This record gives sequence, C-alpha cells and structure tokens, in this order.
Amino acid sequence: MTGKGLIAAAVVGLGLVAAAAAWFSGGAPFSRGPDPDRHRSPTGPVEATAQRPGDPEAGYHALVNEPYVSCGTPYDAWRRLAPAPEPRDLLPGREGRNAELPYFLTAHTNADGVEIVSNNCLVCHASRVGDEVVIGLGDAFADFTGDPRNAVTQVGRFVRGAAETAAWRRWADRIEGIAPHIRTDTVGMNPATNLSWALMAHRDPETMAWSNDPLLAPPPENPVPLRTPPWWWMARKNAMFYTTIGRGDHSRYMLFASLLCADSLDELRAIDAYAPDIRAYLETLAPPPFPHDIDQELAAEGRIVFEAQCASCHGSQGETGTYPNLVVPLDRIGTDPLYAETMTDGGLDRFYDWVERSPHGGSVRAAPAAGYIAPPLDGIWAAAPYLHNGSVPNLAALLDSRLRPRYWRHATPRAYDPEAVGWRHETLDHGKDAAADPAERRLIYDTTRPGYANSGHAFSDALSDAARRALLEYLKSL
Repeated sequence: MTGKGLIAAAVVGLGLVAAAAAWFSGGAPFSRGPDPDRHRSPTGPVEATAQRPGDPEAGYHALVNEPYVSCGTPYDAWRRLAPAPEPRDLLPGREGRNAELPYFLTAHTNADGVEIVSNNCLVCHASRVGDEVVIGLGDAFADFTGDPRNAVTQVGRFVRGAAETAAWRRWADRIEGIAPHIRTDTVGMNPATNLSWALMAHRDPETMAWSNDPLLAPPPENPVPLRTPPWWWMARKNAMFYTTIGRGDHSRYMLFASLLCADSLDELRAIDAYAPDIRAYLETLAPPPFPHDIDQELAAEGRIVFEAQCASCHGSQGETGTYPNLVVPLDRIGTDPLYAETMTDGGLDRFYDWVERSPHGGSVRAAPAAGYIAPPLDGIWAAAPYLHNGSVPNLAALLDSRLRPRYWRHATPRAYDPEAVGWRHETLDHGKDAAADPAERRLIYDTTRPGYANSGHAFSDALSDAARRALLEYLKSL
C-alpha cells in the first residue's frame, strides 16, 4: 500500500464527527433528563456558546506532533511496507520522527518502549493545492471503500516480539470493532459519523474502558455519504457539523477520535489540556486564494448578485461581514434529506444518551437540527465537490441544477476546472449497478442511490445566465 492507504485504510481521521464525549467540567451546562426533545435543536439561527481560550502556536505544534491517537502500527513494521515520503508531504514544525513522516502520520513511543505510527487529523483534513499541503482542506479523493482489516493483517506479518505484538493487537482489536461500520461505497465520502457511533458502542461512557463486544447496538454498516468541509469555516460557526449536532465545547468534539485508543480518563485529560489550543489554531486558518485569473469587473457585478440572493443565508464578506449561522429546514433547502433525518429521527438517541452519561457530559450537547446549516463561503472554490454529500462536481452546476450529472466520476488524471470551479469530471451513462468491475464501481458517483441525491439548493436557477456567470466569478474571489 502507498500514500495514505496503509493506515488510513484502517482508521479515519479526527475532525468531521457527528457527536462526542464531554469528558470534563467546564463551559455552559446543558440540561439532562428523560425528554427526548433535548436531543433536538430547532432550525433557524444557532446561538453562540462560550469556548475555552487557547494558544494558536501551541495548537499547531499539538496538531502535528502530539499522539492524540495513541494506538497504531509499530514503526518497524510500517517502514517495511510504506514508501519513503515525498518532500512535498513534509510539514514544518514537526519534531523527532514526525519530521520524517508525511503530514497525515504521527509517531510516538508507547509505555512499553514501542515506537508507534498512527494517523492524525490531517488524514482527512488536509489536501494539496498543486504541490502545497493545505491544512484544513478536506480531501476530496480520500478512499475508505476498502476493508480496513486487510491493512491490519498486512502490517501484522511484519510485527516482531512480544511488545510489538501487544501494540499491534491493541490496534487490531479496535479496528475489528469499527471496521464493519466505516466502509463507504464511493471514493471521496467520509465515514466519520459512523466511526463516532461505532466507538461509542464499544466504550463504557463512564470509565472509557474498551469492550471487544459492543455494549450498545452498533450503527448500520452503510455510512451516510458525507463530504469533509473546510476547517477554516469553524472560526465563524457557532455549532459543528452539517446538522449542527456539535453544540457546546467544540474542542472536545474535535478530538473525539482519540476514543479509538484512549482507554482511561487520565489519557483523555492529557489530550483535553491542549485541545483548546488546537481549536485556537484552526480559528487562524484562511483559505488559499483562487490560483487562476479572476475577471474583477465581472466579479464586482457578481458581488451585487450575491448580496441580494445569497448573503441572507451564507453571510457577507469583508471586514464588516456577518454570518447568520442559519440552519435551513429540509423542506426549504431541498437537498438529500437522509443525513439530517438519520440524525434526528430518534434512531441514534442511544448514542446521544451515551454523551450525557459521560463524565461532565453537560459541557457538550449532541442536539442536531432537522436541516443543514448554510456554510460560510470563504474559499468555496477549493471545497468541491458540493453539498453535504459531495453530489455536485462544480459550482457552475450548483448554481444551475440543469447541469448536474446523474452519474459521474472524477477525471483521470485529476485536474481542476477553473471555469466551472471544481474538479474535472466525466459524465457517465450508467450508475454503480451497471459497472461490472468493483474498482470502477467505487469511483462512480451515483445520485440515484439513497443519500447521494443532487437535488435541492436550486435558488439560483431563477437567475439569468449573465447573473449566474457574474455570481460564479465572484465566488472565485472569496
């Protein structure tokens, strides 16, 4: 295996999770009780909650160096399988072994003296623009379609000695527990929601002790399709994730995937100590500028269209810009409802209860709304494909629903289309069911499948072609 595949095939990254444990006291308390409506939030504006302050510089150091995922493959086994990292995959400010590893891997030495390599947040929350690694940019080509247990078995063949075997076994047991629930059927989709529920199913909420047998009924084995959004939007958002399920202390949600390996409250406390620093660093992130020419005169016309047609939901730009933090109800937005319905129909309440039962669970609240938040649009050019499920390949098609393909796949080789504003794609005449080759099937985006619809967000269909062209040019500049 090469690139991210060796370990990323076995566990997804951190940031885009649907719910989390609240481990320690602090922040505004939330009520507990038998009323199931406490697990729901209304659509409309999302109120802000106080966040713990942090040090952005310390946050970057923690993000790229600290072992917040403390189990993984022994380094000596990993190096026998992995290629040498490309220079463009190295990040500044990394220390020790980490300075030699690609940006999405972190090394540390465990209590038994075994050097461990594990994924960090950037396996999902960083991607390249040209040769530059952009922290905070979701990876549109992340591949979680394979069985992660295959990677575990492959690594296991190179493990030597009792200490390495014990480290590998700890990692293998975790992957065995979550593997059936984190396989997507399409490249580019992220299974972090199901990862959240699967981890909760195997952990005691009060002690964090791991059980190889699930303690709760685990989630379904088919993750709802989701596209990883940019981290730089977090500075403006009052709640996390598409359904705003992440209410309260954001920094505790962001490190939730530590539950893959953290088996004690002491370990979680150590991680929680620098979690606000990481959040503070994320608030400093800015999107990369559009790397092609922009017609500034046309963009100026587009700004007028944007402020009249889009800003009431997505917010305005500039020093005086505002962002309404508005959750749009399903009957108005019209996009695929499966994710929002799954989060709010009561079927996941056992996991929301798990959050409440965790130590000091009142500092966070798992309370999604039955709709989708209209995101900020800074750096929207880089966030293709579009909508929460990644069903629309470019902004031109988002602004004109007649251009949206029913079946499509990313073009090979990968290339960006600066005119349509998105990754180049091939329109197909068939969906997944008509593809005989499994390798081809996983590349096809099939909008007829549950959760993958490209409907809705048709507000700009009523604009003239000239107004849409101007609006598209303005969006490049954000």
